[in-house]
Amino acid sequence: MSKTPDSAVRAYIEQHRAAFLDDLAEWLRIPSVSAQPEHAADVRRSADWLAAKLLETGFPTCEVWATPGAPAVFAEWPSDDPQAPTVLVYGHHDVQPAAPEDGWETDPFEPVVRGNRLHARGAADDKGQVFFHTLGVRAHLAATGRATPAVHLKLLIEGEEESGSPHFRALVEARRDRLAADAVIVSDTSMWSEDTPTVCTGMRGLAECEIQLYGPDQDIHSGAFGGAVPNPATVAARLVAALHDEHARVAVPGFYEGITELTDRERELFAELPFDEERWLRIARSTATQGESGHTTLERVWARPTAEVNGIGGGYQGPGSKTIIPSSAMVKLSFRLVAGQDPDYIEEAVRTWVAEQLPAGIRHEITFGAATRPCLTPLDHPALQSVVRAMGRAFEQEIRFTREGGSGPAADLQDVLAAPVLFLGISVPSDGWHAPNEKVELDLLLKGVETTAYLWGDLAQNWRDAH
Repeated sequence: MSKTPDSAVRAYIEQHRAAFLDDLAEWLRIPSVSAQPEHAADVRRSADWLAAKLLETGFPTCEVWATPGAPAVFAEWPSDDPQAPTVLVYGHHDVQPAAPEDGWETDPFEPVVRGNRLHARGAADDKGQVFFHTLGVRAHLAATGRATPAVHLKLLIEGEEESGSPHFRALVEARRDRLAADAVIVSDTSMWSEDTPTVCTGMRGLAECEIQLYGPDQDIHSGAFGGAVPNPATVAARLVAALHDEHARVAVPGFYEGITELTDRERELFAELPFDEERWLRIARSTATQGESGHTTLERVWARPTAEVNGIGGGYQGPGSKTIIPSSAMVKLSFRLVAGQDPDYIEEAVRTWVAEQLPAGIRHEITFGAATRPCLTPLDHPALQSVVRAMGRAFEQEIRFTREGGSGPAADLQDVLAAPVLFLGISVPSDGWHAPNEKVELDLLLKGVETTAYLWGDLAQNWRDAH
């Protein structure tokens, strides 16, 4: 398979840049805020707009898939090579709420270009990063002379990601056959910085719970009964204090069983990144780092599992004093998980541990929310190497590696479809996801276009070689 000519790709992108940005601006004007019921019709309008634009791009199949919540968009463009791998691109078309009074300098749903930046809600998260695939595949075809992509290309663009993807896994399970793929490309992530392009290799999973603790049947007098019956608020404090050991490791038995440890090479790659800990602390609005002994800050937030107290309460919270033993208390916990950890196993381990910590006279209820599995792609995976090479050609420099400390629905695709997940994002931290004045750097957006123009041919060739 001939290599896509870089000059031909860049010339095509430059020729179609203005129309591409005009189309993106039109999409950004649709306030597809999935969290606000009054925008439900706008989310549907956003899905319809995208489906029509994908048909115009050349995808022969485009469908809007209904869910009990907001709709998703599915598109498919088969390759004329029957042996080509199948690649599924994931993104989302819903956006965070935004209003001028939040601190926006301009209308959040009226895109504005200032300098070389496009400002609008969704410019980076995630409409811009979804939309660069449309021009990318056209540049791929134009530069290679192909009539179809070098891979069997599918898109799944969700409509509820900013609302927690409540119906996403069920949708993927129900449409498993249509979504079947050899690899998944997620374009809903960021790079380290404008000067340091990176590829993310994994995201942590998540399990979270709320623990309700009950003691006396009602609040009782602390003088008459204090020191003689168990206090739920004291038990809550002791439970939280017991969550970690003196090395800041999670003390739940079995918590670390089976985890995929960082390799020496991965630790070296993390250490190569231009990490400024003082600047990071300023972003974190904190004055000191803290965490599991023996690991750097980046290792802690990207590649180690954690347990955090998200809330704790009980008893009198008003002004002055009220000398009682409260009848109840509560604790909210969340656990970020890494590759090798099973959320179901962690849930049972936490349930057992909590029950063992409680004294007689304290009843409890523990409720877990929906879990997210971790996902990780090995550095030597051929599909990941294709992404790295394609980005390297577009950015004309070495591509480094990161992970994401957060969690997302990409793990559901990996889990249900049994396909590796690769992350291709061009956003940078200054883009202000979820914040006022969200923007995308136009040069980086077009580098995303260029990367995908190279990626499909590279992936087709090297997947075939790898197999």
